[in-house]
Amino acid sequence: MRLAALRTFALSLPHTAFVKQWGECLVFKVAGKIFLIIALDADLADSVVFKCDPADFDVLTEIDGVTQAPYCAKRMWVKVSDLAALPAPELERHLRRSYDLVVAGLPKKNRLALAFPI
Repeated sequence: MRLAALRTFALSLPHTAFVKQWGECLVFKVAGKIFLIIALDADLADSVVFKCDPADFDVLTEIDGVTQAPYCAKRMWVKVSDLAALPAPELERHLRRSYDLVVAGLPKKNRLALAFPI
């Protein structure tokens, strides 16, 4: 997936904001909580980091080009270094699931304020 497509998809999710953080990273958040990090290299998507289900974590990390995310692996985050390792529809599905997992972890008052289901 190209950077523009990744950015467009992530920003299509409700209440998503992004900031450029930690040097050359685009960090996508919902209610201030990170669900996607895109590392840039010369304005190209170099790698992506996202949260996943425990069941998906083991499956994903068996794929060449997908590893445990540094500093975040025990919280079930993966790093996709080779964007060709996952077809675009599958990557979008995982990014949507990352978003959903983060939203589910928000305090009830935050979900209510953003009109998310309880």
